[in-house]
Amino acid sequence: MAKRDYYEVLGVEKNASDDDIKRAYRSLAKKYHPDVSKEPNAAEKFKEVQEAYEVLSDPQKREQYNQFGHEGPNLGGNGFGGFDFGGGFGGFEDIFSSFFGGGRKASQSGPVRGKSLKTSMTLSFEEAAFGCEKEINVTKYDTCSDCSGTGAQSKSDVEVCKRCHGTGRVIVEQNSFMGRIRTETVCPECDGKGKTIRNKCNTCHGEGRVRNTSKIRVRIPSGVEDGQTLTLPGKGEAGLNGGLYGDLYINISVKPHELFIRDGLDIYLEMPVTFSQAALGASLDIPTLTGTNSLKIPAGTQTSTKFKISGKGITNGRTNQTGNLYVVVNVVTPTRLSSEQKDLFNRLANTKENTSDTTFEKIKNFFKRNFS
Repeated sequence: MAKRDYYEVLGVEKNASDDDIKRAYRSLAKKYHPDVSKEPNAAEKFKEVQEAYEVLSDPQKREQYNQFGHEGPNLGGNGFGGFDFGGGFGGFEDIFSSFFGGGRKASQSGPVRGKSLKTSMTLSFEEAAFGCEKEINVTKYDTCSDCSGTGAQSKSDVEVCKRCHGTGRVIVEQNSFMGRIRTETVCPECDGKGKTIRNKCNTCHGEGRVRNTSKIRVRIPSGVEDGQTLTLPGKGEAGLNGGLYGDLYINISVKPHELFIRDGLDIYLEMPVTFSQAALGASLDIPTLTGTNSLKIPAGTQTSTKFKISGKGITNGRTNQTGNLYVVVNVVTPTRLSSEQKDLFNRLANTKENTSDTTFEKIKNFFKRNFS
């Protein structure tokens, strides 16, 4: 059967660039690879694509093909002449690895950082405001103390892998319909570590790590907020092959306070006052996070009036910025009155109040105009 034009096989124009040819080849090689393709004659199509790419990817062979066609000298004819499947073929190794799991994955012989962990902690309002120290239990992998992470009974028991010579990778040759193929893969002798252990540690059995429940002391800075995450560098799991420890992330939950409501570094307090205190003014003892503070409210104070006490909020331990305490006055209506109190309120109700510019005066005038 006559061979098809190589440019037609790859679906590119005759003036296609090297990048265009490479992209077309990769796409078709993945499409027709016999191990994954379900299309009819996939193996034959795959070989045809390989043959076309071998010629068109080589500048010298491409020039000969453009001049003489398939009969040009030094074109091979079998579609596989000169292939080096062990590497450097400009894309084939990447495609092959996507099917067979080979390719140039990072060697496991180097240090591998440990896994980072997450946990949670609940604080009282005061603990979050002032900061504190807590001790938590975390179950994780730690470096084996008996072998210092080597996984061996002694340093002399650790040897360079004889099969991969410490690289963690080996070249494997196998026969296929395309011929003899060489691929690089993880060394099965040392599992990619590059080292073997003659006598393994009796505690960690060669792992270099043991699973423990560790007590970790945590310093909580002042001013942490509900939902905030604290990071403890190096308090996660131990790494492999001498790798660094991972980090520990702690999600903070803060319990609500019975009196205060927090807004960033500011705190709010709703303070009940009586009619007489609001009308005549008063000096109030205000609870704060650090004790009591005196606050004078003027005569005629209305409900929901807000007063600021500077510097009595929460201090951020990292920036040293301190918030304020805001006192919101709430005039309380009494529900139970003695006879004397009722008499006083009746007498007060019959007096003429100075409400000329208030909503009360507007309502009074409305009733006089419409219902008198």
